[in-house]
Amino acid sequence: MEWFGENPPTAIVTGGASGIGRAVCELLSKEGYRVAVADRDKAGAEEVAHHIDGHPFEVDVADEASVVALFEGALAVFGGTLDALATPAGIADTTPFMELTAETFRRVYDVNVVGTFLCVREAAKRMRAGGRICTVASVAGKRGGGLSGTAAYAASKGAVLALSRNAARALAPLGIAVNCVAPGATETPMVAQAFADRDHRERVESLTLLGRSAAPGEIAEAIAWLLSPRSSFVHGETLTVDGGLMLD
Repeated sequence: MEWFGENPPTAIVTGGASGIGRAVCELLSKEGYRVAVADRDKAGAEEVAHHIDGHPFEVDVADEASVVALFEGALAVFGGTLDALATPAGIADTTPFMELTAETFRRVYDVNVVGTFLCVREAAKRMRAGGRICTVASVAGKRGGGLSGTAAYAASKGAVLALSRNAARALAPLGIAVNCVAPGATETPMVAQAFADRDHRERVESLTLLGRSAAPGEIAEAIAWLLSPRSSFVHGETLTVDGGLMLD
């Protein structure tokens, strides 16, 4: 694989302490990246970073100053270069539509949408031509929920889809590619509570052609590909990784 010069490629992964984010950190490390493991869970980020010989950072992606500090800190560690960004950081919400408050809606939106925007913006400021960004939406953003996440979550992930397309347009002249992955049901801590209901889990998994949920590593493979030169002619695309759920 060809990178920028002789130095190994560098990547920042938000939500890196668990779930899809952790799987991305582990895979990128195996592929030769120097990885900044960023998460609100400081101890979790430190554990993953130790495991992969990466660099831990505590961040609240909904807080602009915290995001700026993350990128400044990571670039200082990396020696001023950033080649890739993945943004799995996010939160879910299962509040029924009629019980959903504006406060909860805003919190989900702040983390999932504003957090993604801030990270993409700060990455773009620090990337050279050839840099690659992969955001993380959800099939909930395509189908309007109906699985585990409800209105706030589905709306936020739909916004990530639109944001990703706009970022692809805006950053293409700089030589920076932006793509998105939309996972289906994936076995992560974020859905553990919802999946504790066996009937609910069976209903969700029955909607897929494969009859199961994804492992985090299966989603990470798609993200890693979109961050690599192997996907050099893929720009502004959303790759749905859902076991055939959207064909239902």
